[in-house]
Amino acid sequence: MLKNLIASLPRSLVVAALCAGAFSQAQAQAPAAAQYAPSRIGFVFTERLMSESKMAKAADARIQSEFSKRQKANEEMVTKFKKMSEKFDADAPRLTDIERTKRARELFDMEKDVQRMQREYQEDLLQRTNEERAAIAQKAFKLIEQIAEQEHLDAVLQESAWSSPRIDITDKVLRLLDQGK
Repeated sequence: MLKNLIASLPRSLVVAALCAGAFSQAQAQAPAAAQYAPSRIGFVFTERLMSESKMAKAADARIQSEFSKRQKANEEMVTKFKKMSEKFDADAPRLTDIERTKRARELFDMEKDVQRMQREYQEDLLQRTNEERAAIAQKAFKLIEQIAEQEHLDAVLQESAWSSPRIDITDKVLRLLDQGK
């Protein structure tokens, strides 16, 4: 009978009744929660840690030096491919069908090699960048915990739509990261 009664009521009325029940239960528990002190929150802009810290800048420099030769090789391969492609386009009307097919196949193979090299380069660069960022994040996490304990924070957030500068602890974390603590 209760199922039939609920099914015949408008859905919004059922939702309102459920919300009212939850609200009354929360108010009954409110005096028990009032004995606790207000919560303290901190906020960290993690992207700033990954871009502004000395660790991040050193990691970027290491990655740049590590991948600069491969990047140059990729650029040279792309340039060579473009030149060969332009030469083929210019020569194509004068070539025999067999020669045109052979050179088109060579260009196609070279294009696949260029794409493969670029894809491998991007994957390796991304993996290396993620490794460096993970090391920074691990160290930053320990420092955030340390600051949270020192300042008696109940929570430290790393993403929000908006946060007050009053709760921002990013500069403190950056200072400690740069000190190498």
